[in-house]
Amino acid sequence: MKKLAIITSHPVQYNAPLFRLLTERRKIELKVFYTWGQTKNGNVYDPDFKTTFTWDIPLLDGYEKEFLENISINPGAGHFKGIVNQNLIERVQYYQPDAVMIYGWSFESHLKAIRFFSGKTKVLFRGDSTLLDEPSGFSMKKIARRIFLKWVYRNISVALYTGESNKQYFLQHGVTGSKLRYAPHAIDNSRFADDDGSLELKAAKWRNELDIPADTTVFLFAGKLESKKNVQFLIECFIEMKQDNTRLIITGTGVMEEELKQLACGDKHIIFTGFCNQLMMPLVYRLGNVFVLPSQGPGETWGLSVNEAMASGRPVIISDRCGCAADIGHETGGHVFKNNNKAELINIMMKFAKKEIVYKEKMIQKSIMNYSFKNIAEAIESIV
Repeated sequence: MKKLAIITSHPVQYNAPLFRLLTERRKIELKVFYTWGQTKNGNVYDPDFKTTFTWDIPLLDGYEKEFLENISINPGAGHFKGIVNQNLIERVQYYQPDAVMIYGWSFESHLKAIRFFSGKTKVLFRGDSTLLDEPSGFSMKKIARRIFLKWVYRNISVALYTGESNKQYFLQHGVTGSKLRYAPHAIDNSRFADDDGSLELKAAKWRNELDIPADTTVFLFAGKLESKKNVQFLIECFIEMKQDNTRLIITGTGVMEEELKQLACGDKHIIFTGFCNQLMMPLVYRLGNVFVLPSQGPGETWGLSVNEAMASGRPVIISDRCGCAADIGHETGGHVFKNNNKAELINIMMKFAKKEIVYKEKMIQKSIMNYSFKNIAEAIESIV
């Protein structure tokens, strides 16, 4: 079999199932090189949460991997010097891959790997950046960044783009034609399924414990409580809507938690659940009737919580600053509003509150099935 070396920073729930699937399919052989060696024991420090946590689902099972020593004096995935490996290229060369797939260029070691392997072996690149946060108008900084990125991407063989906004980003930076291959952003859809209906029953019980009447329309947000998610805007819109037969559930924690709770002013219609780990999320999404992601950016390059909500059978309302907005259509259960436009968001929420918009769970789940690890695996295998 052809051999693929995968270079990525640390184990995450959105990649591990893909690595397992590629291994199980046995079309190619692969080994994952984790460059942020401090995460070997499963502990990750999140600067937004300001705490260290461990995911409660297996991220290291079912595929070959190696953790590399990260000698950065300030290790982490939030800055260029956060990942510095002395022996990354040496270890990858020892594996003798036919192709190398690199997640992101914005770490010192990853950029060095792109440059080193360019012209020596096939270089696949995975990144989900968009132009949605790019300032309008002319600036020297903007031009300099464009020139730099065009230089970076000249070193890759193929870019695996996640969706339309990501594709436009690559096109703008000189990645065209055969160097572009669609590999949709995906989550483990099967983990959010509810074949026997047990999750819906548990969610109904939880809603009852929260004193939410059965006929209430519940809007749900799940994610980090940080500025880019724009949860304060969602709370303001919900309060202005003034619909007694509605609730807003906010799941997550972060730097803005106390500020958001003060904004809610103890409103009994707004419920904070705190942090819920991965095993709980298929249940959490079913607490709501509608999922809302009001992100304003910068940096909401997709919004994989949207995939999770739809895999749970829930329609979604999303800001046009979310990277997935150009791909999640109205006919599949997606409703898009202009960033920070209160009138638009309130109008959509009102239609749900008045039961003017109704979706079937199975229809929404079916629509998100095209965003699957199988499709990503097939794209990677065909390139390698």
